[in-house]
Amino acid sequence: MDKRVLLPTDYSKNALNAIRYALDLYKDIRCDFYILNAFHVSNYTLDSMMVPEPGERFYDLAKKESEEGMKRLMEIIKLHPENPKHRFHTISTFNSLVEAIKNVIAKQDIDIIVMGTKGLTESKARIFGTNTVSVMESIKKCPVIAVPSDYLYAPPKEIVFPTDYKTDYKKTEMAQLVEIAKLHGSKINVVHIDKNKDGKLNKQEKTNKQLLQDILDGTDYEIHFLSAVKISKGINLFIESKDCDMIAFLNRKHLFFGSILSNPLVKEIGYDPKIPILELNDN
Repeated sequence: MDKRVLLPTDYSKNALNAIRYALDLYKDIRCDFYILNAFHVSNYTLDSMMVPEPGERFYDLAKKESEEGMKRLMEIIKLHPENPKHRFHTISTFNSLVEAIKNVIAKQDIDIIVMGTKGLTESKARIFGTNTVSVMESIKKCPVIAVPSDYLYAPPKEIVFPTDYKTDYKKTEMAQLVEIAKLHGSKINVVHIDKNKDGKLNKQEKTNKQLLQDILDGTDYEIHFLSAVKISKGINLFIESKDCDMIAFLNRKHLFFGSILSNPLVKEIGYDPKIPILELNDN
């Protein structure tokens, strides 16, 4: 079956940049791209008792604006080098972004979401856009790639995957990382950061490490150990030293990153994301 990629857009420059990234990242495989705009209606809130209906002026105006934006976006996408492997489907819907995404995932059996880190309304002070954080936090059935605003596409040749070996790994949740690595001949750098300095693993951690190696078998991967540094500093230094093109992590509540909302990954890593982040879900 062809790969199914969901591309949410608010018609911002950042959203367009993420779409272009997805087209290049998956240029060598057959893909169905679902481009989604979740529109809102002025004078209504999504949790209010009043729901706008088709035929009402504000609803029709918002829908028209969304559809015209989609038309313009598709014209821009046509300027991208044509790829016979790629097919496009457009969706304009009145909904919150997270609910709209959940609906499309359920109906279209989506494999991965690719989106920008900031939207039209995000302030420059905010490292990650609220929409991106909401999607990463709420969508459990699908991995997400978040692409920084000004990131110019480069094949992900060096991917960093930080871990503490505290939990086991599943083939299904690692599948998107393995696929990207095989598609682009990427090296996966597994980085174990240990605050205890010695790097010794207990029995369970050794078992988890072996399981991870079994899953990564067939890819180009390397295991690294960083001792007693702050997670943020260690990952930053590693990204710089290896000139990494992507960071991948598992979003599990009990990993050392904590929940994204209560303890955001980007806050923990302490850097304004300069490279795309692949968030893998424990589905």
